[in-house]
Amino acid sequence: MEHTLSDVYITRTAAFLPGEPIGNQDMETVLGKVGALPSRVRERILRANGITTRHYAIDPVSRAATHTCAELTVAAVRRLFQNGTDKNAVSLLACATSYPDQIMPGHGVMVHGLLNDTPPYEVASLSGVCAAGMAAMKYACNSVRCGEHEHAIAVAAETASAVMRREAFQGAFDEAKAENFTPELAFEKDFLRWMLSDGAGAVCLSNRPADDAPSCKVLWIDLISYANEMPVCMYAGGEVQDGAFVGWKSIDADERQARNVMNIQQDVKSLNANIVGYALEKALTASLKKHPITAQEIDYFLPHYSSGYFRDKVYQGLCNIGFEIPYEKWFTNLPAKGNTGSASIYIMLDEFLRTVKPQSGQKILCFVPESGRFSSAFMLLEMV
Repeated sequence: MEHTLSDVYITRTAAFLPGEPIGNQDMETVLGKVGALPSRVRERILRANGITTRHYAIDPVSRAATHTCAELTVAAVRRLFQNGTDKNAVSLLACATSYPDQIMPGHGVMVHGLLNDTPPYEVASLSGVCAAGMAAMKYACNSVRCGEHEHAIAVAAETASAVMRREAFQGAFDEAKAENFTPELAFEKDFLRWMLSDGAGAVCLSNRPADDAPSCKVLWIDLISYANEMPVCMYAGGEVQDGAFVGWKSIDADERQARNVMNIQQDVKSLNANIVGYALEKALTASLKKHPITAQEIDYFLPHYSSGYFRDKVYQGLCNIGFEIPYEKWFTNLPAKGNTGSASIYIMLDEFLRTVKPQSGQKILCFVPESGRFSSAFMLLEMV
């Protein structure tokens, strides 16, 4: 018997950002100085990325951690319940993060364990880098679409501060590179400390729109990886040796610690040379072949990019493939919320729906690139 696929709607959104906003002048005090001297490139990196405030799961006075990644995730899910999602009607929990609190058990079941007043759920743990959040979204969406669940939660969270704090580093940065600073080359080490931040976001996906609030119909979600063509670019828990990626299990424990193998690292030259061409131009061209739509039909564009440095590059990439979306249609909260990795699109969508309040019939294109090994995600929504 043929089964009819269901429409899927985002009926509720929520976000949780720990603590008060941290301004640029206070970042180094909260994270801690690496070495005896302040960072020589911090101010120039911040001018390039355009971020003015962000949130850390760190007490600004004691510098103790305030939340684990699982706890941040739970805080976002509980806000979803407060916003009207019935925890007893939900039957699937799809959780994403770039850097979970532990290697195993999976991040999702640790979250479910803290949600100890909910029923048993199907639980999925999605990993990766920024696109992991969209992988959780697609897992939940397809589960509702095929009829396995009526209501599902997709949630993503990051506690980047846990590996950006002074205590996570064995030695000072090579400050000599500051003399030859360029925005893209500063990514190499210091950029990540002044870029990544903490937060969580969640959505409820249902097989019918909400009765008491606007909903977003999910028209399609596309994820694509170019790892078959591209090397590792952003990583943690390993290192590149003679052109090959070597995981932490193959590196002696003392060497892991001495070389900060568990910290997040970035191949800046590869990022700058390839992220727009692969994650935007090639990926969106492939999506448009499957889902024909013109740029004029897009009412709003929600792009996740790691830095304001890439804003104009993303625009030029759209123009290069004949899909120009003017800036007046763009929405981002990067300056105030920072780069929260896989959670960024959730936090952005929650604020967009609350503040912009798009009208019925308007279409929203969401874009999430990932430099882990060059992946991309696009999602097209329609307000109902």
